[in-house]
Amino acid sequence: MSTTTTLRYMRELGIHSVVHPKKYRYKNGDCYRKFDDLLKRDFHADAPNRKWCTDFTCLFLSDGAKRYNCSIIDLYDRSVIASVNGRRIDAGLAEETLKKALEKNPSAAGRVVLHSDQGSQFTSQRFTEYCKKRQIRQSMSRAGCPYDNAPMESFYGTFNAELTEQHSSEDDEQLNRAVSKYVYCYYNHVRPHSANGYMTPFEKRHAAAG
Repeated sequence: MSTTTTLRYMRELGIHSVVHPKKYRYKNGDCYRKFDDLLKRDFHADAPNRKWCTDFTCLFLSDGAKRYNCSIIDLYDRSVIASVNGRRIDAGLAEETLKKALEKNPSAAGRVVLHSDQGSQFTSQRFTEYCKKRQIRQSMSRAGCPYDNAPMESFYGTFNAELTEQHSSEDDEQLNRAVSKYVYCYYNHVRPHSANGYMTPFEKRHAAAG
C-alpha cells in the first residue's frame, strides 16, 4: 500500500500518527565544576527531601516554537516538587526550578542531594554557586550514562507520552497551565507509580506520615 493511499484512509477514518521525538541533546558549554555521582544508581530514599533528581526536556507549541521544561522529582515518592517552562535551556531555568522546589520544601536546604547529568546548565558557575549558597549537595551522572539518572528518564518518558504527544498548546499560557495541571494534579495525586507499590506519590507520602 502506497503512502498516499495510507494517508487517504487515515483521513477518512479520522486517525493520525503519533511521532515519538528523540530525546533532546544539549550543546556543551563552559564547565565551571563537575561533581561525583553520589547516588551510584541507588534511587531509594528513606525520607522526603533527601534525594532529588532533575533534568530538562524539549517542548513544542502548536506552531512549532520550542520551549523547555526543567523538573525536579523527589526519589522518596517520585513526586514532582517543581516544574518550570522557559524559552531558553540555560542555568537560569535550572536555578528558577530549584528555587521553586526550595520555596515549597525549605527544610531540604542543607541535607538534600540534587542529582543531574553533566549538562552545562548544571555545571555552570551560576548554578553551582547557587547550590553552594543554599547548601545543596550536587551529584552527577557519568557522561553518556542515562541509566545513572533513570528516574528522570522514566518521568520524562511518561510526561511526553501522556501530555506533550497527546495535547498541543497554542501559547505559553496554555502550555504552562497544561504542564502544571499534569504534574501537580494528575501525576502527583492520581497516577499510581510502580516505585511506590502502585500508590500515587501523594498516597505514599501521607501513608508514611500517618
